Amino acid sequence: MPWTLPTSLLAGGVALLGLSVAATAQAEGQDRIHMELKDGTVVIKLRPDLAPNHVARISELVAEGFYDGLKFHRVIDGFMAQTGDPRGNGTGGSGQNIAAEFSNHPHIRGTVSMARASDPNSADSQFFIVFDKARFLDGQYTVWGEVEEGMEYVDAIKRGDGPNGMVTDPDIIVRMYFPEG
Repeated sequence: MPWTLPTSLLAGGVALLGLSVAATAQAEGQDRIHMELKDGTVVIKLRPDLAPNHVARISELVAEGFYDGLKFHRVIDGFMAQTGDPRGNGTGGSGQNIAAEFSNHPHIRGTVSMARASDPNSADSQFFIVFDKARFLDGQYTVWGEVEEGMEYVDAIKRGDGPNGMVTDPDIIVRMYFPEG
């Protein structure tokens, strides 16, 4: 017969370990990132079920403040807004590539996905948010999140007027952070 602890003892053990309901709630708040833009805050629901390694790396970068102040350097009307390059021109990153975690999750309005070069394993810190359906990207780019609230603020990001959607005087990510829970 297996040995089990009564629920009341388990709860007491959790309290002894120093874990509280508030700490648990805060940990659960880590499943969403807030991205503050000039017009308002965008809430991105993380999708570790689709891309656990990408979510872990993005989470590290957010916790470090990496994205704060970065430009939306490439924005194509009806397609997507791209950011995450500290150089602000599409050629930079954090210096740590992440192996592809492709899925069949659809690239539809509000999908947050990794930008990459021709090498499928070249994603780093740059990502994009899809304005409209872009199903031709499915299975070729790693989806790691979805906009849950504030898509109207993404829609307000300044569009590119240069080659390949490059933006003159681009909008920025004011701040990217985890809510306090």
